[in-house]
Amino acid sequence: MLWAAAELTVTVGVVVLLLVVHQVWWTNRQAAAAAQEQVQALERSWERDPAPDPPQVPEPAATGPVAVPAPAPVPVPGPAATAAGPEAGRAAPAPARDRAYAVLRIPRLGLVVPVAQGIDKRAVLDKGYVGQYPGTAGPGERGNFALAGHRNTHGEPFRYVNRLRAGDELIVDMRGRRYTYVVGKILSETTERDTGVIAPVPRSLVKPDQGYGEPGAYITLTTCTPEYSSKYRLVVWGTLKPS
Repeated sequence: MLWAAAELTVTVGVVVLLLVVHQVWWTNRQAAAAAQEQVQALERSWERDPAPDPPQVPEPAATGPVAVPAPAPVPVPGPAATAAGPEAGRAAPAPARDRAYAVLRIPRLGLVVPVAQGIDKRAVLDKGYVGQYPGTAGPGERGNFALAGHRNTHGEPFRYVNRLRAGDELIVDMRGRRYTYVVGKILSETTERDTGVIAPVPRSLVKPDQGYGEPGAYITLTTCTPEYSSKYRLVVWGTLKPS
């Protein structure tokens, strides 16, 4: 009886280990590879038709509350929608949710990753994509272009964003357009309910001395911290570099 119990314990341990390996290693490989294929597909389509797309109408803010994801959204008050950009008169509809429409490049990290609308875990983040918070400004627009990404598993595009420093470039490519942001401030830890970090003028509600006080064109990167935990959020802010 004791021998049978020992065998069962070993078997269960092996199964759990295999599940962990699948989650941490295999899903990373699958998502990262699929994300790179999506980047290549976008770039090929841009080469065939390089004419810039009209400015987008930002996706409306969700009717329900939205949180800084863990990576899945948690019900808390969501950010207000940003004002339309200067070319709003000929704006095109926002891209479909979960469909990649841009590419984020972070030279310091060697990161190249597709950007999609929405922060849904299964439809966007688990694909290894970076997701744009609903209702936030589009790339290059006045307001806050706010993004979320996994730090661990499923491609983990934001695994090393903690290595970013002030002055590093965050480049966003779209069809016929490139926007370069410069990292300005980093909030190493805040709560998942700190929606101020993705507001049009980003400022922490938990640590009010962290963030910005004037309107501008911002980018925000959010991810979980510490690694392999979803207890807190790490935030990186940048401002649009004049063209």
